[in-house]
Amino acid sequence: MNSPAETIAQPDILKVWTGKELSYATTFDHDLHHEVTQFLYQEARLQDTHEYDAWESLWTDDGLYWVPANGTDTDPEREMSFIYDNRSRIALRIRQLKTGRRHSQTPPSQLARIIANVELLRSDGPDIGVACNSQIFETNLRGDTMWAARCVYRLRRVEGKLKMAYKKVVLVNNNKAIYTVSFLI
Repeated sequence: MNSPAETIAQPDILKVWTGKELSYATTFDHDLHHEVTQFLYQEARLQDTHEYDAWESLWTDDGLYWVPANGTDTDPEREMSFIYDNRSRIALRIRQLKTGRRHSQTPPSQLARIIANVELLRSDGPDIGVACNSQIFETNLRGDTMWAARCVYRLRRVEGKLKMAYKKVVLVNNNKAIYTVSFLI
């Protein structure tokens, strides 16, 4: 008799969670890895401390910020996303948060992010591909919440500085009701 694990096809949870197969860099550039990691730490700090203008300045003019709902590689043009913002929508979201009328963030959540497992992706063009894990602790009037995500970035040098051209945040629990994503900016 077969065990339940043998009779039921199980998806590879890690592959489902991270989405499409990522192509990782085959050589290691220590200096680039260090620079990218420091950039990701800076971005996390700016988000945690609600420094919205400084966080916005990390984006390229053609930046795209995506937080899918109900999966990892859904089509954001046809299916719902928590966030699917181009550069102008990122700016609008920040202006709205700064009005003080976004009651889900009044008072603002206290946040602490941990960035880990930073890996460079194979790149054929000028953009630098990066994948990492993120864990976010949020405390607010509703209580405490732990968020976990797999993030994929495309970073680009603009006037010698790294900027985000693309950021995708796949929340591990994106198939459940999420009451606010304001902490993601």
